[in-house]
Amino acid sequence: MTGNPSDLDTGKVERSKSQQLVNGRYDAEDIKVLKGLEGVRRRPAMYIGDTGTKGLHHLIFEVLDNSVDEAIAGFADYIKVTFFEDGSVQIKDNGRGIPVDNHKEYDKPAVEVIMEHLHSGGKFDNKSYKISGGLHGVGLSVVNALAEWLVVEINRDGHCYTQRFAKGYKASEPEITPCDEDQHGTLIRFFPDSEIFTFDSEDEETFNFDTIANRMRELAFLTPQAKFEIYNRITEEREVFHYEGGLKEFIKHLNQDKKSLHNQIIHIQDNYEEKGDVVEIEIAMQYTQGYQTNLLTYCNTINTIEGGTHLTGFKSALTRTLNSYVEEFMAKKYQKHSLSGSDTREGLSAVISIKLPDPQFESQTKIKLGNPEARQAVSQVLSDELMKFLEQNPDVGQKIVKKSIDAKKAREAAKKARQLIRRKSALDNARMPGKLADCSSSNPEECEIFIVEGDSAGGSAKQGRDRTYQAILPIRGKILNVEKARIDRILRNNEIQAIIKALGVGIQGVSEEDFDIEKLRYHKVIIFCDADVDGAHIETLLLTFFFRYMRPLIDNGYLYVAAPPLYKLSYRSTEQYVYTDKQRDKVMEEIVDKYDLENRSSIKIKRYKGLGEMSPDELYRTTMNKETRILKRIVYEDHLETDQTFTRLMGKEVTPRKKFIINNYDEVNILDI
Repeated sequence: MTGNPSDLDTGKVERSKSQQLVNGRYDAEDIKVLKGLEGVRRRPAMYIGDTGTKGLHHLIFEVLDNSVDEAIAGFADYIKVTFFEDGSVQIKDNGRGIPVDNHKEYDKPAVEVIMEHLHSGGKFDNKSYKISGGLHGVGLSVVNALAEWLVVEINRDGHCYTQRFAKGYKASEPEITPCDEDQHGTLIRFFPDSEIFTFDSEDEETFNFDTIANRMRELAFLTPQAKFEIYNRITEEREVFHYEGGLKEFIKHLNQDKKSLHNQIIHIQDNYEEKGDVVEIEIAMQYTQGYQTNLLTYCNTINTIEGGTHLTGFKSALTRTLNSYVEEFMAKKYQKHSLSGSDTREGLSAVISIKLPDPQFESQTKIKLGNPEARQAVSQVLSDELMKFLEQNPDVGQKIVKKSIDAKKAREAAKKARQLIRRKSALDNARMPGKLADCSSSNPEECEIFIVEGDSAGGSAKQGRDRTYQAILPIRGKILNVEKARIDRILRNNEIQAIIKALGVGIQGVSEEDFDIEKLRYHKVIIFCDADVDGAHIETLLLTFFFRYMRPLIDNGYLYVAAPPLYKLSYRSTEQYVYTDKQRDKVMEEIVDKYDLENRSSIKIKRYKGLGEMSPDELYRTTMNKETRILKRIVYEDHLETDQTFTRLMGKEVTPRKKFIINNYDEVNILDI
C-alpha cells in the first residue's frame, strides 16, 4: 500500500517531513511540486482506492467507463475486453475514437493531452457527452501513469493512429496509417506497473476474469443498446453479454434463485426536469417471498455502492406511496398499520438507475452520489408511477402491502427482543452471555474476540489466551441459518443474542438507527471452528449472519477466520504443525531427507479434527499467538455475486442449491460422509 486519501491535501504537493523533524523549520524550500502525473504515481491510492487487486481492476473499469460513455451517447454498440498471455489487458470499442487533432493550448495532439494531463477530456462542457460516467477526466491519465506501458490505437476519419506511452509519459511518436472510412473506435492495451501494485501472495492472479465479467454483465443490463464481450486468451474463457430488456432482465437475474411474490416486474422510466436540467430515471423492482432486501443504485452506469441522494429519494417515496395506497385502497383492518421503511423493503429487489449531466460523486472512486436534485427527481417519479401501477394492478398491491404488514409485525417483535437484550446487558454485565470470558483491555483497537465452536474448545481457548487483549465467546452447536428466518426469530436465538451483546454494535434490520459500528468492542472478530465438515458448516452459518446483519464489520476489515493446524508431525526432536495436506507432504519429505529414512512410517502424524483435542498451550501457540498464527481476513470482491451465493447456498429454494452441487461436484476436495 502506498498511501491513503487522508494523507495529503493534494496529490501535487508533498511536505518534506524529515527536514521538519530535524530542524523544526517549515518554509518554501520544504515544498515539493510533483509535475505531470508524478502525484498519481506517488499517491496512487488517492485515485484508484488501493494498490492491490481492487485498484488493479479499477484501472480496467476506468477505461471501460469511457467506452460505455460512447455507447450511452449513441456512438458505440460493441465493447470488448481481452486478457493476453503477457499479463496485459486490452479494452476496445467501436465508438468515435479519441480525438487526435492538434490541441491549441498545448500544441500537441488531443490524445497526448488526455493521456498526460489530469482533468483533461471531453466531459466538462456537456457538448461531447451529455451523460458520462467517466466524469472527472482523470481516468485515462491515471491508467497511463500507473502502467509500465500503454498502447492506444484510434481509428477515425480514414486513419489508424497508434502511439505508445509509459508511466505517464509519451514513449513514441504517433504512427499514422490509412484505414477504411467505416472503421472507427478506440483500442487501449496496457500492462500494470509492478513498481506500483503489490499482492498478498505470489500465486495471486494479475487480473481476475470473473471480477471483470461481473462488471461487464452489470453494464450490459444498464446499457441494453450495446453488446459486451470478455475473452481470456490464456484459458480460452469467453463471455458475451447483451440484454435488450435492460433493467427488467437485471431483476430476473437478481431473483433467479428466489421465489417471487408477484410475477410482473414493476418498471418505471421517466424524465424529471428542473431549471432546464433533465434527470433520466429508470427503476425496475420486484418483491420476493424471502426476507432479504437487495437495492442496487447507479448513476450514469456507475455503481454507487454506498447509495446517496437517489437511494434516499427511492426509500422515502416507496414508504410514502405504500402508506398512501393502504389509506386509499385497502380495507379498514389494514389502515391501522403505519409502515416504516424497513417494512416496505423486506424481500424487495430493485435497481435504481439515473442519468444526469453533472453528477457529484464523493470521490474519484464514485461510491456515493451527492446531487440534491437526484433525491427529488427519484422521489417524484417513483411516487407518481408506482401509485399508477398499484391502482392498475390491485392484486400486486394487495400482496406487497400484506407482506409489508407481516414485516412490521415481525419488526415490532424483534424490537422487543432487542430491547430485552439491552436490558439484560444493563443488568448482567458481570456475566456476559454465552460464557464470554472478556479481556482486561478496553481499547477496541487492540482487543480481539474469538467466537469458538463448542464448550470444550472454548475452555482450552480461555486457559491458553492472553487475557490482556483476547476475549473468548464459546457458542453451542450450529447457530440459526438467518437466510431462512425473519428478524424476530433471529433475535430469539440464544447464540445470536450472545454475539450481538458481546460485540456491542447492535444489529442491522430492526431499525435504521439500530447499528453503530463505532461501538464495536473488538477490532478483530475471529471465527474459530474445527477443521472438519461440521466446523466448515458452522463457519458458513456465522458468515451468513455477519454478511446479512453486520456487514460493516466485513467492509471495515474487522472479521477474520482462524486457521488451526490440520496435522502435527513428530520425529525425534522435530515437531512441526502444518495447515494443508500439501504442506504435510512437503514437511514429511524434508524429514525423510534430513534423517535419511527408508520410508515415512516412523514419522508420527496427528490429525486434528477438533480444537478441543489441543491443550491450551498448543492452541495458543498454533492458532492464537500473534507471532505464529494464521488469520484470514474476510473480504468479498463483488457484493452482487456474494449476495447471490448466500441466497443460492443458504436460502429456502432447494433447486438452485442442487444445481450448484451438480455443477461443482468435481471441485470437492474434502468429503465427510
